[in-house]
Amino acid sequence: MTESTQGGPKDSHQTHRKGGDSCNSGYASWDDDNVQDGGREATFKTLTREEAIVFMAKHPPISVWRVVAVQAATGLVVALIAWLLFGKTPGVVASVLYGTAAVVIPNALLARGITNAISRSSVGAGVVSFMLWEMVKIGFSIAMLVVANRVVHPLSWLALLVAMMVCMKVNWLALMWQRRSSAVMSNSALK
Repeated sequence: MTESTQGGPKDSHQTHRKGGDSCNSGYASWDDDNVQDGGREATFKTLTREEAIVFMAKHPPISVWRVVAVQAATGLVVALIAWLLFGKTPGVVASVLYGTAAVVIPNALLARGITNAISRSSVGAGVVSFMLWEMVKIGFSIAMLVVANRVVHPLSWLALLVAMMVCMKVNWLALMWQRRSSAVMSNSALK
């Protein structure tokens, strides 16, 4: 190790971190937190009011109520399919409907909780409200599953769980539909 002209150690393995501190780790520089592809510095542009309005028009927020409605409709479709396939098997359609309810009702509670005025009053209130209502949703879902055997006679756990899984996965479809509809809207705005 040799001394530099400014009095600090100089080493070919020395790396530099943010803030100018150094460490002798034996590796080449790894500080690429602010570098993108090709070694260029990342630049962030603050949007003007007009640019923000255009961006929001191209990417509208998806309504939580729409997701809940799509989950309910999907559950009804699964129940119809179960009725067509297993119509005479006792409890299958009722189990599918109960599985749908075990997803839709707690999600409706969550949606109601996070869309009220208190939740929208500040960011902190929104975060706390989301966590609180998410716990309520989970607790309500568990309670519905605990009493499922008492409510549905005879209960088909397989049908109930399949309906729950399908209804929960609809969230991803709703996000894809939003992305596709915003792409269609932006293409029509360009014409």
